[in-house]
This record gives sequence, structure tokens and C-alpha cells, in this order.
Amino acid sequence: MEVSIVGAGLVGCLLACYLARRGHRVTLYERRPDPRERGPDRGRSINLAISRRGIDALSRIGLDGKVLHAALPMAGRMMHGMDGALTFQPYSADRSQAINSIGRADLNRELLEAASAQPGVEVRFGCRLTGLDERTGRLRFASGEEAEAGVVIGADGAYSAVRARLQQLPGVSFSQEYLDYGYKELSIPPQDGRFALDPGALHIWPRGRSMMIALPNQDRSFTCTLFWPHDTLAALDTPQRIRAYFAEHYRDAFGLMPDLVPDFRGNPVGHLVTMRCSPWHAGGGDAVVGLVGDAAHAIVPFYGQGANCGFEDCVELDRCLDEAGDDFPRALELFERRKADTDVIARLALDNFVEMRDKVGSRVFLAGKRLEHALERVLPGYVSRYELISFSTTPYSQVERRVARQRRLAVAAGAALVALGFAARRGRGLVRTPEAD
Repeated sequence: MEVSIVGAGLVGCLLACYLARRGHRVTLYERRPDPRERGPDRGRSINLAISRRGIDALSRIGLDGKVLHAALPMAGRMMHGMDGALTFQPYSADRSQAINSIGRADLNRELLEAASAQPGVEVRFGCRLTGLDERTGRLRFASGEEAEAGVVIGADGAYSAVRARLQQLPGVSFSQEYLDYGYKELSIPPQDGRFALDPGALHIWPRGRSMMIALPNQDRSFTCTLFWPHDTLAALDTPQRIRAYFAEHYRDAFGLMPDLVPDFRGNPVGHLVTMRCSPWHAGGGDAVVGLVGDAAHAIVPFYGQGANCGFEDCVELDRCLDEAGDDFPRALELFERRKADTDVIARLALDNFVEMRDKVGSRVFLAGKRLEHALERVLPGYVSRYELISFSTTPYSQVERRVARQRRLAVAAGAALVALGFAARRGRGLVRTPEAD
């Protein structure tokens, strides 16, 4: 089968590997120049946190070892207080679990190399999609070139040109929800050839309405990302205001950022959006069109699941093709069941933003995390929501049900322990009862 994938980003390249393994001929179309030659866009190389779902998807085509070799494991969050005090919050009770920091551009290069090496895969750059006929599979590009395929998959991100065409069709619903926040990338370079911060943690500066995070890189630098309200970003319009604000709110990081002012003024502001679309496929006649990754379900980055979720799409679509006997129209219908999972992670990602910017530094939150880890140690099978999301492949939609069930069991276990303690005290005569009187 001839398959056209629009978008040679992370998900498009991985999907090309999966489909080539099934014997399909795949053409990847990418509107940008080859990033292996041009390099990443300034200020848009936000690091990714690859965790279990992404690793599972990579492992199925033998790429996990190579990717993880270039990644740095982070076993927990390091919270930076206003006074510079540090608090480490491990992701798991035994500190054995870690998410893995890797640059988006580095990972994209690895996946492009893997896709290009697959028999039957062709990658074409500088191809901006301007037209699509979902009935025939005919694609038109800004260059005037045209192509045709029986299957067209849109893996072209949150502002997908393929989805834009599907949105024009009767029966296709679409929504987008922007946060009143922007993100901006900064950097902390190495200090005397060493990491300036602990490289084994994801660093967070929670500041109520806003926050900054920092993830380590192989060159011993840190990529920092501000998540601020747009009015705060706009208010820092002079070098003096930038320096004063950081000296007050990010005291311990301020002295580690020699390029703070040029980075802040020169790097672009990105937008944070959740997008939902239904259905994810259309067609009829000679062709079928489908969506994967952010083109189908863009989410905000606050659970570190954007790329992991997109990679898991590739696994699920591959599974659907197995069930459908490589019948793409049927497989894309089956793939729609994935929407129940992506709706859940979209909501959890929004909820986690509030947790990261407001709650992670509070004593109540820290006490709750300690209790959660204690329950993991004493209750067999108890796993926190974060661990189920980041360190398992349990479908997102099942995570919520399992967490609710665990909490009911924990409450029941707690009540039973209280009852046992009361009975023991009563047996020793430490509790007076009406009968004793």
C-alpha cells in the first residue's frame, strides 16, 4: 500500500518505521528544510521527558537503546524556593523510576535517520501541503507539485494542514482551548565544565501564577522554560526590568544565566493550547485520511506526555492494523477508541499545571506525597497516578479508575487498622466501655 505521511516530526518518523516494517511504501512530506542540515529553530528546542510509554514504542522497533543513550535520567523533581531552599521529590517510593531528558531536535534527528534507513521509505523536505482531496488521496504542495496515495496520515502537529481539511467536512467537530500563558526558552550553561544544577532531577521554580523548569542536556547545560502569563512576559520590556525580576523571583538561577537578557529578548514566545477533534479519519472512494499525534489531540506539556502519547499512537495504530488485517479504513475506525485515552491525558495535563506552579512547594502537598509513597510500600499493588501515567503503559482512561479503586482500598485499610488498634487497646483495658462501667 502507498502511504503518504504529512509531517516528518517525531510521530511521523516513528509511524513511518512501523508502517515500513509492515511492508508498506511510505513517503514522508515535511514543510521545513532537513533539520539534520539546518539545525533547530532558535528558542524552540524544548526538551522532552521520555518515559515508559515512549520507551515502549521505541523498543518495538529497536530504537530505545540508542535514544536512551543520548538521554539523561531524572529520578524526581527538585523544587527551588523563593529563598533558594531545595526540596527533592522522588517520582517513586524506592527512587528507582526516572523520566529521561532529551532535546527534541536530537530525538527528531535520530528518528529521521531511522525512517530514512527503512526500505520503502522516502523523506521529502520543503513540501508544504496546500490542498488535499480526501476522496482520491491527492495532495497539492506550495511548490506546485502533486502526489497521490491510497492512505494519507496527518502527523503535522497542532496546526495540522491535514486536519484543517477534515474540519471542513460535515460531521467533523473541532475545539481549541488556549491558556492565557506563553512559554519562552532560556538556558543555563555549564559552570567550569560541570552541571550548574543537579542533572538527576527536573528542576522547578513554582511561583504561584507562573513557574520555570529546567532539564539537563548532554553538553552539561540546562534548557530552561518559562511558563508565564502573557502580561508578565510583556511587562519585562527592558534589560533592567528583566534582571530585576529574575533577581527577585529566581534568585538562585539568576547568577547562572549570563545570556539571560539576549535570550529573553530574542527567543520567541510559544502558545499553550489543547486541541480536540472528532472523528480522526475520513474518506471514501479510493482513499482514506487519518490523524495521529498532536494533529488529532494536541495537549499542554505539563505531564510530560505529549511525545509519549504520540509515540503510543503509533503502537495503537499498529495494533489496529493487526486486528484489521492491514485494512486501513477499518484500522482507522478502530483507532478512534484511542480518543477516550487522549481526552483523559489532556485533562490531567491541564490539572498538573496547577499542581506544578502552585502546589508542589507546599507542606500539605509534600505531606501528601510522603503518604502516597508510604502506601506504595505497605499496600501491595498500590501505584500513584503519576507512576501509572509515566512508568506504565496502562491506558490513560484506565488510570483514573484504578486510582479511584486504590483510594477506596486505602481508606478501607486505614479504617481496619484503626479498628484493630482500638480492639487491641480495649483488650489491654486501655479503653473504657459502658459494659465496664
